[in-house]
Amino acid sequence: MARSKHIIYIQYTNPGGYPPLEHSSRILADAGWQVLFLGTRAPGDPLRFPPHPNISVRYLSFWPGGWRQKLHYLYYCLWVLSRVVAWRPHWIYASDTLVSPAALVFSYFPWLRVLYHEHDSPGAPAGAFQRTLLRARTHLARRADCCVLPNRTRLERFLTETGTLRDLFCVWNCPAVQDAGQPRGPANRMLYLLYHGSIVPERLPITIVRALAALPDTVALRVIGYETIGSPGYIAMLRKEANRLGVGARLEVVGAVPRADLMPWCRRSDIGLSLLPLEAWDANQRTMTGASNKPFDYLACGLPFLMSDLPDWHVMYGEPGYGLACDPRDPQSIACAIRGLLENPDLMRSMGEKGRQRILADWNYETAFEPVRRRLEALPARAAAAYPVPTRTEP
Repeated sequence: MARSKHIIYIQYTNPGGYPPLEHSSRILADAGWQVLFLGTRAPGDPLRFPPHPNISVRYLSFWPGGWRQKLHYLYYCLWVLSRVVAWRPHWIYASDTLVSPAALVFSYFPWLRVLYHEHDSPGAPAGAFQRTLLRARTHLARRADCCVLPNRTRLERFLTETGTLRDLFCVWNCPAVQDAGQPRGPANRMLYLLYHGSIVPERLPITIVRALAALPDTVALRVIGYETIGSPGYIAMLRKEANRLGVGARLEVVGAVPRADLMPWCRRSDIGLSLLPLEAWDANQRTMTGASNKPFDYLACGLPFLMSDLPDWHVMYGEPGYGLACDPRDPQSIACAIRGLLENPDLMRSMGEKGRQRILADWNYETAFEPVRRRLEALPARAAAAYPVPTRTEP
């Protein structure tokens, strides 16, 4: 009897925080693959995958910064190596820059193939370790059997930076088909704005709370997610501003939840929030169409959403009628867009339903990941010298 295909996902963080990894692993596991995740997780971190008989997840405890973390990182790489040697997978799925040195080593194993998935493009190196990672990333890009990026502009920049001639795939961070629930029913008395993700000023500006104060008492703000290392205390700041404006009772902070719990929260909400700075200095924030899972998640649950008035977002989401644009710096602009939907519930529902149908039709991970799945299933012999002609696809 033929041995089932085996794949190991490696990531020096908690993979449970990355929906594309959950979706791709489930697609492979449903097709009979044996999947093993090797990651790290801080104590008490609630983000995790739902159980699947063909998916196993193993963690090392996350270690904070300092020289001990460097030793921990080395231990993680050796741990991964031991599992690769023992399990002998067909593929390594490397899904962040931090694991590029280990994945580069694995690319020289004659029986092993490597996929590199870059969720966020790295910035300028801040020290020797970061420069080492970027060099490993460049060499890995040239040796990996294929590379996956979530945005066309990021893919083109990756091509320029690394000079790779390997297969490149643009795979948007779409939801799974199963995330698209049933059509929404009548609106509830309370209308809930929903934000989910990292709770930082750039993604959830304090102007949202100020806009809430300009809206009727039947409008509330629901926040699901986590503070980042760079924005400690921001939730307390939001609460303080809400209390100052007299809307503290209309601000609900749920905290971080697994994706299996997140989607029901989305379905119990009414309007999504997916706001970005209009003048972002971070290259990743300037290239978020397709890479941001927020609008896809909202649409899967039949929610229209508010977005920043950015040209690429307008083309992708505004023109088809899935979202409304506003100025995230201006509470009145935000409140005006929300008020327009509040006063026209039929429009709000039709926008959300149109988006839900688009998710079912082609903006789903099963469709987006299909070219990569076929590449993984093919298991071609590794070329000895010449690189293959690159392939680029996107939804």
